Amino acid sequence: MKSDLYYQYSPGPEIYSRKVFVGGLPIDIDENELTATFSRFGPLVVDWPNKSENKSYFPPKGYVFLIFEYEVSVRALVQSCFVEDEKLFLYISSPLSPDKLVQIRPWRLADADYVVEASIPLYARRTVFVGGVPRPIKAVELAHIMDRLYGSVGCAGIDTDVEYKYPKGAGRIAFTNQNSYMKAITDRYVQLSHGEVEKRVELKPYVLDDQPCDECGGERCGHRHAPFFCPQLSCLQYYCEKCWTTIHGCRAREDHKPLVKEA
Repeated sequence: MKSDLYYQYSPGPEIYSRKVFVGGLPIDIDENELTATFSRFGPLVVDWPNKSENKSYFPPKGYVFLIFEYEVSVRALVQSCFVEDEKLFLYISSPLSPDKLVQIRPWRLADADYVVEASIPLYARRTVFVGGVPRPIKAVELAHIMDRLYGSVGCAGIDTDVEYKYPKGAGRIAFTNQNSYMKAITDRYVQLSHGEVEKRVELKPYVLDDQPCDECGGERCGHRHAPFFCPQLSCLQYYCEKCWTTIHGCRAREDHKPLVKEA
């Protein structure tokens, strides 16, 4: 059972991740000043990549992540921002910059999934893993980009972490036909444009963790889920350990390497 304090700070369903990106910071602002500036919205921790290793009080690249204790704090922060070109901004101050405009980029939980048409049946094995996705991209945007490139996109998802439900920089695309799926994994890499960001992303089969061995149907492995998936276009199958050894023991397939499910 959640405490009364939780309900005091969390009225209604969560809308945002508790982790918020803040960019365009003054070069002289430090962690304590950032904490003081944003603590009016609620208790928080200020973080940035490799913070514990570089032991600096100043964000080295002009951006930080605010990790709030309560999701409702993010709502209060968003309400205090003003909108320009569909982006959120807020004025903050530092010793050298009394009024510096910074970008506030919250993550809406609803933006992690998008279904093109709920009535269209989807086949899980036509799902592609998309690695290196720009973190601001929404599932609906990823779906439209991939549909323009390959067609027949059924749904899209953005992978998020368990603790904060914040994007991890990867996504998934499920296609409604085999041709689009094959075109995507054959390309392997594609240039993705999102706003001002141009990024080369990786495309490969999305590995499922509940599939039977395609070779023996579970007869040789006690009907356990197959641990190996071969991404080579000549295979594209799930294998138990015995069948992997049998099928890939020949010289023609000895260079095939199994894919494992992304963490």
